[in-house]
Amino acid sequence: MSHTTTVEHVTVIATESLSKRFPRVTALDRLTVDIAPGVTGLVGANGAGKSTLIKILLGLSPASEGRASVLGLDVAKDGSAIRESVGYMPEHDCLPPDVSATEFVVHMARMSGLPPSAARERTADTLRHVGLYEERYRPMGGYSTGMKQRVKLAQALVHDPRLVLLDEPTNGLDPVGRDDMLGLIRRVHTDFGISVLVTSHLLGELERTCDHVVVIDGGKLLRSSSTSDFTQATASLAVEVTDTADHPDGTTALRTALDRAGLTVQPAGRGADGSPGSDHVLLVDVAGEETYDTVRDTIAGLGLGLVRMEQRRHRIAEIFRSDDEDANAANAAEAVDAANAAASAHGNGGAVDAA
Repeated sequence: MSHTTTVEHVTVIATESLSKRFPRVTALDRLTVDIAPGVTGLVGANGAGKSTLIKILLGLSPASEGRASVLGLDVAKDGSAIRESVGYMPEHDCLPPDVSATEFVVHMARMSGLPPSAARERTADTLRHVGLYEERYRPMGGYSTGMKQRVKLAQALVHDPRLVLLDEPTNGLDPVGRDDMLGLIRRVHTDFGISVLVTSHLLGELERTCDHVVVIDGGKLLRSSSTSDFTQATASLAVEVTDTADHPDGTTALRTALDRAGLTVQPAGRGADGSPGSDHVLLVDVAGEETYDTVRDTIAGLGLGLVRMEQRRHRIAEIFRSDDEDANAANAAEAVDAANAAASAHGNGGAVDAA
């Protein structure tokens, strides 16, 4: 039997009880996590510790305690070697406005150790990959936000790193620009085999882009698992139909008919990300294969147009919302128990009911 180690079994980033404390705040609190090759999302609200973690992983900021390694290198001792093999895209705008994209990316390639001819060749290839080849000689001061983000991505890729750390790469982009950037990020791994750690506070972005998601809050690890685990399939069928002259509210008509057919139906409501249009989606409990036939035949009998019928999957944001709701419910129950205990201790026979 072969014992060759495949890339899937290598850890590109590992932290153990990693902490970073400042005089008035703890940015990271005993964070322990392993990150494998692929596209990994690091999600958390602003101030959760994402940027602090990246600076420690690059060897630019020392940890207060704990250990971390990147590509098998110790961040406390091997910062220079890590930065030779890792690309970094900072969150904030840091581009000189009077310099062209070509000049800037060539300079960054040279700073990474590439000889002049290789730096120029790699710069042309990388700017073509990020969609800036035609604009490469223009001063960056005249670039749109999306173009500037692409330059920042290009300079992170130009020296052919094994891993790139992308800090909020979709910041300031409109929906189309975000989708384009997420597509580029995905292709960084699929086309070139470069692993990616991408931070964001937008859960929906990571759901569409990443293989794995790490969630931190207040510097602590909340959850680390594959995107498929986060968004596992449920036993519900999402159904959306059109309205017709006979049925101006096609959704209500379908729901009524499915109820009569004995199926369990409920409205999906708005999407987890607040997206419009989900008000017209029904969730139908799948009792068996016959459920699909019943839904199809009912829609046809009403003369409605079928927009979609698909097995519903959890969205990441819904899972965390459910966790919060569970926590709130648990806290409320604990409060009721405490109130009842206090009442008993004072000889009060009354009890408190949970709302």
